[in-house]
Amino acid sequence: MAFDPKALKFDDKGLIPAIAQDAETHEVLMMAWMNAESVAKTLETGKVTYWSRSRQSFWVKGESSGHVQELVDFRYDCDQDCILVLVKQKGPACHTNRRSCFYTAVRDGETVELMSPMG
Repeated sequence: MAFDPKALKFDDKGLIPAIAQDAETHEVLMMAWMNAESVAKTLETGKVTYWSRSRQSFWVKGESSGHVQELVDFRYDCDQDCILVLVKQKGPACHTNRRSCFYTAVRDGETVELMSPMG
């Protein structure tokens, strides 16, 4: 059966959260938003494409930085309201130049930085 991106459950702004995970290490890299068209572009091109809420435009991950996300697998959850993209990540995923956007933890009530910028 052919997949129709419109079968996913988008919010009232036409968006759905998308979590990027390294296909090899399973490290959670980042979370961003997609709309039906960016889902279709991702599946067509194999380059993960998000929707930038601030710029109101498509954002092909790595288009300007070179830190591309090559799609390995596209999944969605049981409620069809969240996407998981397994990717081959080139360079850092975070705009802070870290491997992952999830580099801050709370441990014993204290904020702890888990990783430094790459490079």
